[in-house]
Amino acid sequence: MPKLHRVFLVGPMGAGKTTVGKLLARQLKLAFIDSDNEIEERTGADIPWIFDVEGESGFRDREQAVIEELTQLEGVLVSTGGGAVLRPENRQALAARGFVIYLHATVAQQVARTNQDRNRPLLQGGDPETILRELMATRDPLYREIADLVIDTGAGSARTLTQRIVRELED
Repeated sequence: MPKLHRVFLVGPMGAGKTTVGKLLARQLKLAFIDSDNEIEERTGADIPWIFDVEGESGFRDREQAVIEELTQLEGVLVSTGGGAVLRPENRQALAARGFVIYLHATVAQQVARTNQDRNRPLLQGGDPETILRELMATRDPLYREIADLVIDTGAGSARTLTQRIVRELED
Protein backbone atom coordinates (compact mmCIF):
# COMPACT_ATOMS: atom_id res chain seq x y z
CA MET A 1 0.00 0.00 0.00
CA PRO A 2 1.34 3.43 -0.86
CA LYS A 3 2.30 5.54 2.15
CA LEU A 4 -0.20 8.35 2.35
CA HIS A 5 0.87 11.37 4.39
CA ARG A 6 -2.40 13.27 4.11
CA VAL A 7 -5.86 11.77 3.66
CA PHE A 8 -8.97 13.93 3.60
CA LEU A 9 -12.52 12.62 4.01
CA VAL A 10 -15.34 14.55 2.39
CA GLY A 11 -19.03 13.79 2.15
CA PRO A 12 -22.42 14.71 3.53
CA MET A 13 -23.46 14.70 7.16
CA GLY A 14 -24.30 11.18 8.24
CA ALA A 15 -21.89 9.52 5.79
CA GLY A 16 -19.66 8.25 8.60
CA LYS A 17 -16.66 10.53 8.10
CA THR A 18 -15.81 10.68 11.81
CA THR A 19 -16.49 7.02 12.60
CA VAL A 20 -14.76 5.62 9.52
CA GLY A 21 -12.07 8.29 9.77
CA LYS A 22 -10.97 7.20 13.24
CA LEU A 23 -10.72 3.56 12.16
CA LEU A 24 -9.00 4.37 8.88
CA ALA A 25 -6.49 6.68 10.56
CA ARG A 26 -5.52 3.85 12.90
CA GLN A 27 -5.09 1.45 9.95
CA LEU A 28 -2.99 3.95 8.00
CA LYS A 29 -1.02 5.04 11.08
CA LEU A 30 -2.12 8.65 10.72
CA ALA A 31 -3.31 11.14 13.33
CA PHE A 32 -7.09 11.69 13.15
CA ILE A 33 -8.42 15.25 13.12
CA ASP A 34 -12.07 16.25 12.73
CA SER A 35 -12.19 19.78 11.30
CA ASP A 36 -15.50 20.59 13.02
CA ASN A 37 -14.11 19.47 16.40
CA GLU A 38 -11.02 21.56 15.75
CA ILE A 39 -13.20 24.64 15.15
CA GLU A 40 -15.12 23.97 18.37
CA GLU A 41 -11.92 23.55 20.39
CA ARG A 42 -10.38 26.73 19.02
CA THR A 43 -13.48 28.87 19.57
CA GLY A 44 -14.67 27.28 22.80
CA ALA A 45 -18.16 27.13 21.28
CA ASP A 46 -20.17 24.43 19.56
CA ILE A 47 -21.08 24.69 15.90
CA PRO A 48 -24.80 25.44 16.41
CA TRP A 49 -23.79 28.40 18.61
CA ILE A 50 -21.35 29.66 15.96
CA PHE A 51 -24.11 29.41 13.34
CA ASP A 52 -26.52 31.30 15.63
CA VAL A 53 -24.09 34.10 16.44
CA GLU A 54 -22.00 34.44 13.26
CA GLY A 55 -24.28 32.87 10.66
CA GLU A 56 -23.23 30.29 8.14
CA SER A 57 -20.77 32.66 6.46
CA GLY A 58 -18.97 33.29 9.77
CA PHE A 59 -18.72 29.57 10.34
CA ARG A 60 -17.44 29.02 6.78
CA ASP A 61 -14.72 31.66 7.36
CA ARG A 62 -13.55 29.75 10.43
CA GLU A 63 -13.77 26.46 8.55
CA GLN A 64 -11.69 27.79 5.66
CA ALA A 65 -8.93 28.96 8.02
CA VAL A 66 -8.85 25.57 9.77
CA ILE A 67 -8.81 23.61 6.49
CA GLU A 68 -6.01 25.82 5.15
CA GLU A 69 -3.94 24.91 8.20
CA LEU A 70 -4.88 21.22 8.56
CA THR A 71 -4.23 20.39 4.89
CA GLN A 72 -0.60 21.40 5.37
CA LEU A 73 0.08 19.01 8.25
CA GLU A 74 1.95 15.75 7.65
CA GLY A 75 0.76 12.34 8.81
CA VAL A 76 -2.92 13.24 9.20
CA LEU A 77 -6.33 11.99 8.24
CA VAL A 78 -8.73 14.94 8.31
CA SER A 79 -12.47 14.47 8.41
CA THR A 80 -14.14 17.60 7.02
CA GLY A 81 -17.58 19.03 7.62
CA GLY A 82 -20.21 18.32 4.98
CA GLY A 83 -20.13 21.86 3.62
CA ALA A 84 -16.35 22.25 3.50
CA VAL A 85 -16.40 21.76 -0.28
CA LEU A 86 -18.61 24.79 -0.86
CA ARG A 87 -15.68 27.19 -0.97
CA PRO A 88 -13.36 26.86 -3.97
CA GLU A 89 -10.35 27.60 -1.74
CA ASN A 90 -11.15 24.55 0.40
CA ARG A 91 -11.62 22.30 -2.63
CA GLN A 92 -8.31 23.48 -4.06
CA ALA A 93 -6.43 22.93 -0.78
CA LEU A 94 -7.91 19.47 -0.27
CA ALA A 95 -7.34 18.29 -3.86
CA ALA A 96 -3.81 19.69 -4.14
CA ARG A 97 -2.43 18.62 -0.78
CA GLY A 98 -3.62 15.08 -0.17
CA PHE A 99 -5.62 12.01 -1.10
CA VAL A 100 -9.36 12.80 -1.01
CA ILE A 101 -11.91 10.10 -0.22
CA TYR A 102 -15.59 10.88 -0.78
CA LEU A 103 -17.80 8.87 1.55
CA HIS A 104 -21.11 8.82 -0.30
CA ALA A 105 -24.42 8.25 1.44
CA THR A 106 -27.89 8.46 -0.04
CA VAL A 107 -30.35 11.03 1.29
CA ALA A 108 -32.39 8.22 2.91
CA GLN A 109 -29.27 6.98 4.72
CA GLN A 110 -28.44 10.51 5.86
CA VAL A 111 -31.97 11.00 7.23
CA ALA A 112 -31.77 7.73 9.15
CA ARG A 113 -28.33 8.53 10.56
CA THR A 114 -28.99 12.15 11.56
CA ASN A 115 -32.65 12.13 12.64
CA GLN A 116 -31.87 12.30 16.38
CA ASP A 117 -28.87 14.62 16.12
CA ARG A 118 -29.58 18.17 17.36
CA ASN A 119 -26.02 19.30 16.64
CA ARG A 120 -26.73 19.86 12.93
CA PRO A 121 -27.72 23.51 12.47
CA LEU A 122 -28.62 23.17 8.78
CA LEU A 123 -31.29 20.58 9.64
CA GLN A 124 -33.11 22.72 12.20
CA GLY A 125 -35.03 24.92 9.78
CA GLY A 126 -37.48 22.56 8.09
CA ASP A 127 -38.04 19.06 6.79
CA PRO A 128 -34.68 17.24 7.12
CA GLU A 129 -35.22 15.07 4.04
CA THR A 130 -35.96 18.08 1.83
CA ILE A 131 -32.98 19.97 3.24
CA LEU A 132 -30.64 16.99 2.78
CA ARG A 133 -31.87 16.46 -0.79
CA GLU A 134 -31.14 20.12 -1.63
CA LEU A 135 -27.71 19.99 0.04
CA MET A 136 -26.84 16.81 -1.86
CA ALA A 137 -27.86 18.33 -5.19
CA THR A 138 -25.42 21.18 -4.61
CA ARG A 139 -22.60 19.32 -2.90
CA ASP A 140 -22.39 15.91 -4.61
CA PRO A 141 -20.77 17.32 -7.78
CA LEU A 142 -18.27 19.22 -5.62
CA TYR A 143 -17.34 16.11 -3.62
CA ARG A 144 -16.87 14.17 -6.87
CA GLU A 145 -14.82 16.99 -8.43
CA ILE A 146 -12.01 16.57 -5.89
CA ALA A 147 -12.34 12.87 -4.95
CA ASP A 148 -9.50 10.47 -5.67
CA LEU A 149 -11.73 7.64 -4.41
CA VAL A 150 -15.52 7.41 -3.99
CA ILE A 151 -16.86 4.90 -1.45
CA ASP A 152 -20.56 4.12 -1.04
CA THR A 153 -21.27 3.87 2.69
CA GLY A 154 -24.65 2.18 2.33
CA ALA A 155 -23.70 -1.41 3.02
CA GLY A 156 -21.71 -2.71 5.94
CA SER A 157 -20.34 -1.51 9.22
CA ALA A 158 -17.69 1.16 9.70
CA ARG A 159 -15.11 -1.63 10.05
CA THR A 160 -16.22 -3.18 6.76
CA LEU A 161 -16.03 0.20 5.02
CA THR A 162 -12.57 0.81 6.46
CA GLN A 163 -11.36 -2.58 5.21
CA ARG A 164 -12.83 -1.83 1.78
CA ILE A 165 -11.02 1.52 1.63
CA VAL A 166 -7.72 -0.09 2.66
CA ARG A 167 -8.17 -2.72 -0.10
CA GLU A 168 -8.89 0.03 -2.65
CA LEU A 169 -5.76 1.90 -1.56
CA GLU A 170 -3.66 -1.26 -1.92
CA ASP A 171 -4.86 -1.83 -5.50
